[in-house]
Amino acid sequence: MKIILRSLAAILLMAGCAFAQGAPKADVSIGYSFLRLGGSGGVNQQGGAISMAGYLNHWIGIAGDFGAYHASPFGLSLNTYTFLAGPRFTANRAGSVSPFVQVLFGGAHLTASLSGLSSGATPFAISAGGGVDLRLTKHVALRPQIDYLALRSGGETLNALRGSFGVVFRFGER
Repeated sequence: MKIILRSLAAILLMAGCAFAQGAPKADVSIGYSFLRLGGSGGVNQQGGAISMAGYLNHWIGIAGDFGAYHASPFGLSLNTYTFLAGPRFTANRAGSVSPFVQVLFGGAHLTASLSGLSSGATPFAISAGGGVDLRLTKHVALRPQIDYLALRSGGETLNALRGSFGVVFRFGER
C-alpha cells in the first residue's frame, strides 16, 4: 500500500512540475482556409479564418472562430461566412507541439448572386475538428487544422470540410 501511495505522490509531483512551465493564457490565429461545401457535387471555396481562445487552465479553453470563403463557379458568386464558439481541449500547451480538439457551435451566413439577383440563408452550424500548434518562438506558432462543418436549416444538413493553415500569436503566461 505504501508503494502505491508513494508512486501516486511521485506521479502527481512530476505532473505538477510539467504544469509549472509557462503556458499562454490566450492565443489568436489568422490564416488561409479551404472549404469544401457539400459532398461530391459540392463547391470549393477559398478564404481565411481568425480564431481566438482564452484558456481556463492548462488544457481547456473557450474558442471563437470566424471565417469568410468565396467561390465563383460559372459566374455565380458564392460566399460563406461562419461564426462559431465553444470549448477547445489542448494537450501540452507549454511544449513545442500542442495538439488540440474542439467542438464549436454557432451559425453561418451563405449568399449567392448572379446577374443582379441574390439570395441568402443563415443556418445553424456545428464544427468538430482539431489541429496542432507547432511552436516557432515563445509567442509564435504555426497551426495546421482540419474541421468537419455541418450547416443545418429547414430539416436539411449541408456537410462541409475545412482545412486551414495559420500563424498563432500567444499572449500571457499561466
